Order: sequence, then C-alpha cells, then structure tokens
Amino acid sequence: MDPVIVVGAGPVGLALALALARHEVPTVVLDEGSGLCPEGPRSVVLGADTAAFLTRIGYPRAVSDAARWEAFTIWRRRQEVLRIDLADAPVLHLPQHRLQRGLRDALTGTPLVRLVPLSRVTELTQDRDGVSVRTRNPQNGTETWWRGSHLVGCDGARSAVRKLLKIRFPGRPAVDRNAIATVRVDLPFTEARLHREPPWRGDREASARPLPDGVWRLDWRLPPGRPAPTEPVDPHATWPGIVTGDTLLTRVTSTLTGWCGELPRYELLAAADHTAQQRLAARFRSGRCFLAGDAAHLHGALGMQNLADGLRDADNLAWRLALAWHLHTGGPQPGGSLLDGYEAERRGAVGARLRAVDQAMPLLRPLRGWQATRRSLLSGSFRKHAPLLSDGQLGTGRFGGAPAYPAAPSGVPGRVPAQRGQRGTTSLSELLPATAPGVLVPDLAVLTTDGTPDRLRARLGAGFLLVLVAPGTAVWSAEHWLGAGLMPRLAEVAAALPVPAEVLVTEEYPGAGPHTVLLIRPDGHLVGVTQGAAAEDLQALADRARGGPPPLTGTAEPDPEPGRPGPDPGPGADPGADAGTARGAATRPAAGSAPRPVSGTAAHPADSPSGPPR
Repeated sequence: MDPVIVVGAGPVGLALALALARHEVPTVVLDEGSGLCPEGPRSVVLGADTAAFLTRIGYPRAVSDAARWEAFTIWRRRQEVLRIDLADAPVLHLPQHRLQRGLRDALTGTPLVRLVPLSRVTELTQDRDGVSVRTRNPQNGTETWWRGSHLVGCDGARSAVRKLLKIRFPGRPAVDRNAIATVRVDLPFTEARLHREPPWRGDREASARPLPDGVWRLDWRLPPGRPAPTEPVDPHATWPGIVTGDTLLTRVTSTLTGWCGELPRYELLAAADHTAQQRLAARFRSGRCFLAGDAAHLHGALGMQNLADGLRDADNLAWRLALAWHLHTGGPQPGGSLLDGYEAERRGAVGARLRAVDQAMPLLRPLRGWQATRRSLLSGSFRKHAPLLSDGQLGTGRFGGAPAYPAAPSGVPGRVPAQRGQRGTTSLSELLPATAPGVLVPDLAVLTTDGTPDRLRARLGAGFLLVLVAPGTAVWSAEHWLGAGLMPRLAEVAAALPVPAEVLVTEEYPGAGPHTVLLIRPDGHLVGVTQGAAAEDLQALADRARGGPPPLTGTAEPDPEPGRPGPDPGPGADPGADAGTARGAATRPAAGSAPRPVSGTAAHPADSPSGPPR
C-alpha cells in the first residue's frame, strides 16, 4: 500500500503526519521550503482539546513550551469592563515557530514519516488506485514523481493543491487588519488584556497577550483601508507604513507608556501585519485528495484561531484515512460516507464560525460614524457584547469552542435538538450534554483492562474506545473485576467490532448511570451510548461510525482520463474502498516501510517523464 502524501510542512501538515503515524500509516511530507522555522510574531491559543491532541501525537512539551494565562480582561478607556478567571479553564499561548519546531523534533523519532524539503508541487493526477504528484526542486529544477494512496493539501492560503484541484476559495479578502509585534518587557499586569479606546492617542484597540520567557505579543487593530506610505519603507513588507520604521516604534512606545505610566526598557523581537480574511473552500475533498488548515479555510477576525481549527482538521481526518488505508489487510470495508464525513463535519464547523463572525461584526466593529459615536457614548452597549470579544481571544464559544457533530454522515447516530442559532450538522460541545452523540468527551480518569490508571484523552488517537461506567472499580484491584460483571462480555464485543477498539473503565461519566457503555471515536467525539454490553447496538454504532455496513456488491469505476484528477465522488462512493485492491501484493510496501518516490529525478525539463507512473 502506498503512503499518504501530505503537502505542506507547517503545523497542520506535521500534526497530520504524526497522527497518521500513530495509526501506523506511513506518510511522505512534501515541504516547499528548506525546513527552517524562523522566529516570528505569529502565535496560537490552544484549548484543552488541541493541547491534548498535540501531546498524544508526540509533542508532550506543548504545555510546558506555552504560557498559561491566569486571567483575561477587557478594558475600555481607564475602566475594566470584564474579567475572566482562567484558573479552572487553562488557556495556553504558544509561539507558532516553537510549535513547528516541536513537531519537527517529534518527526525525527517517527520512522513512518519521511520529510522531503525543497519539493514544490507542480502537477497532480489521481485514479481509482491512488494519487500521483510531480514536484520540482526550486533550487536546481530537478523533478520527482511521487505515488500515494491519498493526498492532503496543508500548503497554506495560496495552496497549490487547491488550485490544481480547481476548488474555489470564496470569501472576503479583508475583514480585520492588525499590526503585530513581539516584545520582551515587564508589564505591570500578568493577565492577557484587550483594551478598547485606550487613553493614549492614535489607537482604537490594543491587546497584550503573554508568551513564554517574559515575551508579550502586542496587537493593534488598524482602520479599514490600505494607507499610502508617507516615507520610504521596507520593500519586503506586506503592508508598507504599518510595521516598519517610526510608525511601528510610535505604536510600541505609546502603548507601553500608556500601560506602564512611563516608557519601560523593552526589546522588540519581531513585527508583522496581518489581514484577517474569511474564506471557505467550496469542497474539502475531491476524490482521493483533501484540504486542511489554511488551504481549506481562513478566519482570524476578532482574535479567532484558524490554526487551532487546522489542528482539529488533522485530528478529524487522520482516523478516517487510517481506516481507509488499512483496507489492504483484508478487514471489513467501510461505507462510502467515512471519508465524506470529514468535509461534512469540518466544513460545517468552520462555516458556523464564519456565520457567527458575520453576525457579530456589526456589533463589535461599527463602521458608520453614527454607530461609532453611539458605541462611544453608551458604554453599556459595549459591556453587553464584551463576552463575544473574549470568545475570539480565548478560543471559546461560537468563535473557537470545540465543535460537536450531532448529525454527521460519518456515523454519529441519533438526533440532538438543534441549538438556538444553529444551522447544518454542527454545534458546540459545551452547549450539549456529555452523553449527546457527536460531543467532544470530557477528560476523565480511566483504568485500562490491566488496572493501569490513565486519562481518557491520553488514550485517544490509536483506535475507538469502549468505556464502561462502573462505580467502585477504583477501590478494587483489577483481578477482582476484570473477569466479573460485564467485563468478559464487553471484551468479546470489542474484539468482534468492525473497527479496532480498546476497553476502558471509569468510575463516573457526566449524565451516564452505572453499566453505561460509551463508544468514542479516535478523535474524542462520542458515537453513542448503550446500556450494558449490547452487542447488536454497539455493532450498529461502529458500523455507522465507519460510514455504514460493508457493501454487499460493488462495481469498479473506470479510471479517470490520464493527466486529470478523478471525478469528485458523491456521498455513496468512497474511492478509499478500492484502495489496494487493483494491484498485486508484490507492488505494495510492507506496513511501516519507508515511503519511496515512484520515479527518479529529471535534471532538465526535457528529461522529465511524460506522465505520472501507473
């Protein structure tokens, strides 16, 4: 079986490769760059779910490498409007370059991942059995053909994969504009702060968010429109006149002086400008090819975290690709909606965030003069909507909270009453009970079948979980309850499921009574619950989670035209179901073997192969 090809070695691409390795799926990561991770001002706010995901795929330093916020405050002029204590809800703030370096370090100990630098994708074709990609080395012009079972484009907002697949990327190009700087300085407060209409002149909104090692990320919201430069500026700046020369220094010094009373000693480390766009790819899947991260969606207005949603893309897609990839072992074939469920769930979740921003922007970013005046005079209006600003900055609520998938075609059974303002097939886990199908399960203490204590989210990522609620098991040693009650029957049921499953035991689960059994997907979302070890019910839940029961009959589709991507399959057609069935076993590398290019390089365009290998 050929490896999965991941295009792009940013945080999302690296995280996806590591997640697939946890499922014993080999990957080739094609990196257009040279592998360097220079320091910059970009950062990411991690919630409990994304931090746990990074930990279990091999980056356990994610928590220690980040700054943990004690509180978040919103100020207007000289008055504190809102304070949120974060002692019980940890929020981690991590520099993006440190995240990327940590993920690259994790790759060095993973033989199933091959990282290939200086590989720019120039051509992409797919057929019934896999995907072929041609890359060019930007330094010497050599070309290489690669063959994979599936391909995932994680190559950023200007995705070459998305363009080669001819997938539209509609949206709004400029929703919010910010200047950003990272500064090492001692401030008179320790919490993250958002300051509206600060008392110093020149800024309408400024924020300070702590990073590790005494560094702060400072953001300034800029007026709409593109200003004309008034002085010679750096030609490499993406927005001249904003983050260069005296303009930036004026913003830094006035802000620090306003907060500290006098200008403190500081060190300016990096600066950039950021234009927040709102874009959503028309499709996240085309045949055997997928989009994830910035290649699939862009949002960032109101402090929202597009990278955090990119990590959720990787978590959602990895287990689906793993099930499709392991078909060559002869196990039961998943139904057609297994891979389609990725687009339905993730595109729906991001689309809900974009709609939430569209609804909130008129309240939080008044553009007309009379609206701005009214907001300035009526402070109560701002106080009413201040929690919306905190959702974007903290990654909570409609702007960043962990999604739920109550009506996904990938197999979340049952129906959950629609939440107020909800559309489509997604909601928020925090708005639903913990036993509702599709929610992200809480992190609880569990016991494995040999009595080893662990955390529920630490067991995610390798297979499905069958969790039995059994009060009192923590009191007794494992040999007393392992062969008693429901445990023997539950072990038999787990072995007979059409998906790999591990049995765990917990003392209690919110909303679930004793002897309740929960089936949980590898990404931590609840498939459903049963009372006791009901074999038929659990079998039905597992079948729906993998896209439906095995098909009784099927017909092979003809190969796409050479040199063109295959047709976009409908909800009932899963190209992954045919993976590995059309080739002889002698052509497949053994599971765990190093991925390989399928042809040599060409030193000159005239020497390059005329088409992809078949």
